[in-house]
Amino acid sequence: MPLDPALKKKLDTIVQADPVVLFMKGTRSFPQCGFSASVVNILNTLVPKFATVNILSDAEIRTGMKEYSDWPTFPQLFIKGEFVGGADIVRQMHEAGELEKKLGDLVAPAKAPTLTVCCSRGDRSCRPPRVTAAPGT
Repeated sequence: MPLDPALKKKLDTIVQADPVVLFMKGTRSFPQCGFSASVVNILNTLVPKFATVNILSDAEIRTGMKEYSDWPTFPQLFIKGEFVGGADIVRQMHEAGELEKKLGDLVAPAKAPTLTVCCSRGDRSCRPPRVTAAPGT
């Protein structure tokens, strides 16, 4: 059964609204299945901003996406309007370094670790805190 033109237009608009769109069960902050959670975790390590669409809250989108992407399961990841795949494909691409390449300039630069060095012999602020036992212990 072909996709209704109005629904296709709606899905096109959603897919094009953000460079990275994840159709998933739940939300970025509250994934409702392990596969969705795994893709969210991967994306959280790579990109600071991505859109999620909770397919559980809209049956029309849930059923339409299967036809739109020709992919029967969720999550479904789109990057720059292109369907990438589901959880297994995203995981494999991430492990191989291909997902980072696909994301290109959307990947957040790695933050350098911070190291705080203090202590000159006369600097009292750098002494470790004194631990005292509470009375009765």
